[in-house]
Amino acid sequence: MQSYLSGLLRTFIFLMKKNNAKEGKKISSSNFHNHKKLLLPDESQKLLDILQARFKTFPNRHPDLVWEKVLAKLEANLDKLLPLYEMEQSGGQPDVVGFNPGELIFYDCSPESPTERRNLCYDRQALESRKANKPRGNALDMAAIMGIEILTEDQYRQLQSLGVFDTKTSSWIKTPESIRKLGGAIFADRRYNHVFIYHNGAESYYGSRGFRGALKV
Repeated sequence: MQSYLSGLLRTFIFLMKKNNAKEGKKISSSNFHNHKKLLLPDESQKLLDILQARFKTFPNRHPDLVWEKVLAKLEANLDKLLPLYEMEQSGGQPDVVGFNPGELIFYDCSPESPTERRNLCYDRQALESRKANKPRGNALDMAAIMGIEILTEDQYRQLQSLGVFDTKTSSWIKTPESIRKLGGAIFADRRYNHVFIYHNGAESYYGSRGFRGALKV
């Protein structure tokens, strides 16, 4: 448990250092539990400007939505801006990909797997199983810290239907328990204009493999 908490803390500090670098703030274990729940007004506005520009650049991802509807939903759920901010800061380039009754759905839409979420094994169990050369964290715990869910296979395929992603990288995806309990985990990429689903040991990690997340608002 101690090693798990230490890894979780390192992942948290890694993310928050990026968020506070411009303000010269130091992040340490002493303020681990003081993680802010809302963005500052200027941070919120900058994020909304980025999201609006991306929304208008890729209309094929949300053909039946207008930005005003998205903005109203976000303004009514300001707590969701922080996960979106974390997605943006870690290279995910989040965008709206769907709208269920009363619910917006954002996915990481970066061309390649998010740059600041690579070199991660799949989950805590996999991280703790490594006796040497441990990665800096794991995908499921980082997603939980960020407040997002790792994409399922169906969601990953939906994302790939909206564009071309992961042609040089790959992304961990949610692994069925029947596979995970045998020590495996699954990841996906796009090669030769086709989407491929692969398996690997859950404890493996690579500089070209990250994970993509989903957020419901």
